[in-house]
Amino acid sequence: MCEKIKVYLKKIEGAEDLEVPKYMTNGAAGVDLYAHVKEAVILKPGEYKIIATGIAIELPEGFEAQIRGRSGLAAKHGIGLVNGIGTIDADYRGEIKVILINWGTGPFSIQRGERIAQMIIQRVCQAEFVLTDSLSTTHRGEGGFGHTGQN
Repeated sequence: MCEKIKVYLKKIEGAEDLEVPKYMTNGAAGVDLYAHVKEAVILKPGEYKIIATGIAIELPEGFEAQIRGRSGLAAKHGIGLVNGIGTIDADYRGEIKVILINWGTGPFSIQRGERIAQMIIQRVCQAEFVLTDSLSTTHRGEGGFGHTGQN
């Protein structure tokens, strides 16, 4: 098990009634994020909207928060994130917002306080990029999309 880190969390004005993210089980990787909307927001099929969560966080340097879709919303309603996974950098202090999209066939209503995404805290490192004229060779080489013959 990883050592726990402190992530400072601030509620945005008007979001005092929303739950604070928490791990729902001992084995949970992520915490739920809640919709900070004044009234229901309708997402029509094919439509996407930015939905606020009512929180801002302060991560330690060397960490990121990954914002991911919720599998239940995807499986039951076709709701996901436009960018797949969002990244909250350690130096960002604004409100966390989620870009939800409706890939489903019917309209979807987002209610205040509804669980709309999940957040996972991960360690990250920055790379030093070194310009070179050649790279080492490997068995795979430049084989890319579908090079193994798998669909």
